[in-house]
Amino acid sequence: MFYKIQKFADSTYFTNAIKVTIAAVIPVVVFSYLGKFEMGFAMALGAFFTYPSDIPSSLNHKINGILVTAFLVSGINLLVNIVYPYSWILYPFLAVLIFLISMISVYGQRATMVSFSCLISLSLAFASINTGWTMVFHSGLILAGSLFYLLISVIFHYLKPHRYIEFQIADCIKLTAKYLKLRGDLWTLNADKKSIIEKQLHLQVELNTIHQNIREVLINNHTTSGSSNQNRKMLLVFISLVEILELALSTAFDHDKLHQKFDDHPNVLLSYQRLAYNLAASLKQLSKSVKKDTKFTPKNTLLRDLNLLQFSIVDYENDLGKTTASEGVFMLTTMLQYAEKQVEKIKIVERAFTLTFNSQDFKGIDTDLEKFLTPQYYPLSTLTQNLSFSSTIFRHSLRLAITLMVGFIIGQFLPFHNVYWILLTIIVIMRPGYGLTKERSFHRIIGTVIGGLVAFGILFIVKDNFIISVLSIVCMLLGFSFTQINYKVSAIFVTMYVVFIYGIITPNIGDLVQYRILDTLVGATLAFLANHFLWPSWEFLNIPVHLEKAIKANQDYLKEISLFYNKKGTISTSYRLARKNAFIEIGNLMASFQRMVQEPKSKQRQMPQVYKLTVLNHSLLSSLASLGTYIQSHKTTTASEAFNVVVATAIKNLDNAILILKENHVAFKENLPQEDLALRFTELKNIREKELKEGIPIDEEAFQQKMQEAQLVIEQLIWLTNLSENILKTTKILKKT
Repeated sequence: MFYKIQKFADSTYFTNAIKVTIAAVIPVVVFSYLGKFEMGFAMALGAFFTYPSDIPSSLNHKINGILVTAFLVSGINLLVNIVYPYSWILYPFLAVLIFLISMISVYGQRATMVSFSCLISLSLAFASINTGWTMVFHSGLILAGSLFYLLISVIFHYLKPHRYIEFQIADCIKLTAKYLKLRGDLWTLNADKKSIIEKQLHLQVELNTIHQNIREVLINNHTTSGSSNQNRKMLLVFISLVEILELALSTAFDHDKLHQKFDDHPNVLLSYQRLAYNLAASLKQLSKSVKKDTKFTPKNTLLRDLNLLQFSIVDYENDLGKTTASEGVFMLTTMLQYAEKQVEKIKIVERAFTLTFNSQDFKGIDTDLEKFLTPQYYPLSTLTQNLSFSSTIFRHSLRLAITLMVGFIIGQFLPFHNVYWILLTIIVIMRPGYGLTKERSFHRIIGTVIGGLVAFGILFIVKDNFIISVLSIVCMLLGFSFTQINYKVSAIFVTMYVVFIYGIITPNIGDLVQYRILDTLVGATLAFLANHFLWPSWEFLNIPVHLEKAIKANQDYLKEISLFYNKKGTISTSYRLARKNAFIEIGNLMASFQRMVQEPKSKQRQMPQVYKLTVLNHSLLSSLASLGTYIQSHKTTTASEAFNVVVATAIKNLDNAILILKENHVAFKENLPQEDLALRFTELKNIREKELKEGIPIDEEAFQQKMQEAQLVIEQLIWLTNLSENILKTTKILKKT
């Protein structure tokens, strides 16, 4: 229990909540002492408005993002106050302004958070309408509060400049450990492979997000501020973690075949599974150590586990005899070599947190880093290209503008207490996707009801304003801390905070709770109905796009592997980029499938085919990672024409699947007939046998390496071809139904 509390207190979410709480409370306390509570509260609003845009990034980007947000939120507040008296201008002005603010989201995650901050500022502008110089002064105080938040954020950055990235790395290590554990689960006899693969796909979505966060901070820090030893060390750790993940995917064997082969020798598979579990356990232990900021002491059991696996392979060979056991030994030796690579990479990560690195440890990690980031520029063409109903953000912006205007009109013309709470509820709940909006609607309503009732009960018992003030600060801190972790809990604490504040200011607190619940119900209902009926973004419409991107990413990865196998040499930047994109697009495809699952049953079209294609693409990525890892870490023979023909066949299958998704059957590419393809595989096997016979006299080690390569490459090519054919067949079924 204590560890969980400490873990929560050390989290980034809690740190960010502390920043905004400090930035909001200090002005209120200081100005209340001076008898100017309203001024302090206006500055606190500025901190609230600016806080969402403070996302992880380099210090440069952080400052620029917060500054832009600060001027926008104060400017929007001023504009609303200026236009408010003129109703004939107010309504069209608000509709256009809301739409334009929402459209900022086309420029990425930071822009999305800036857009959210601006919309919150717009809704709360109606809580305090001013005139004359008062509105200018009020907007100035909001700007001052925003800048004060910036100051607090920068101070926190300098207090612990590396703590955020260490937490992200620790989370990345933990998720990677989970992935390794799941790979180990596959070796259990009669394992539920479908469930395990589904968990892996869910985990891939989380890994994609955290990988992108780490890239944003580490690579931006490197390019804008130069590369400190700490930054370069974290880069080396991150690169090693990505390679560990690729190696985990590389253990993509036919588990049913292996179980059949080694059922009579269970010690072999158990030795491998034990090693896989201990790899995961070592990373998990390291993750905890990094989060607690304590010295890491490795258990040093991995090398012993490797030796045990090696001994079990020797025992297997001795039991069956060299000739009979040859195929099994080649399989097990490949598995052992992958495990050795895993241990090697894990040792690099462990060393980063136990030893002082020298400059040689960082050699080569700075090459072409910028290419792994999406460029940060904001051309007008990006906005204009999204001004159509084919854009999800355009439809969401239009939907949001209409919903907020309906909410505003209802609040103005019906006897509601405060229109801004309806607007605020709509802004916080509405998301481009139906599923998330529905979920947040229920969580918001439940959280508001529970929070309102609990806070009302506390106010009924406690009459001391000092105690209520302390409780409001605690609720504010917890409300912001849980925003990204558990929205229902966040809604409870935010509601309690608001009720406590009003409990200090106004006497009619009972009416306030009733109105808050009513306003929340209206806002949530409007958001839910709008997402269902106003140009809804059903996920089945987006699935073909994500499928196409995933197939194309896998195809590009295969092309890079084939190029490397043909040319040898060192791993190119284009190879690493293709690998990165394949991981990302498979995760994006799974995220799209997850969103579809949250939608109404009537909108979950072709669910079995979509899921099958998601799993097939994940399996294809595993096969590619296996082939790519093998040729990176072994001295391989010259690629034959048969190899290139088989690879070309798989590439054509994937090309045709993409053409079907695009409904462009005219450019369909013919493949080799199955008989010819079978001949190519026979040819490939014959070439390998000829190569082996020609190497006389040949030493035992070289012979073993060539046999291993022959077996692994041919098996992976057969699997690649089968997977690409299945992707093509399933895509045809998907488009027909």
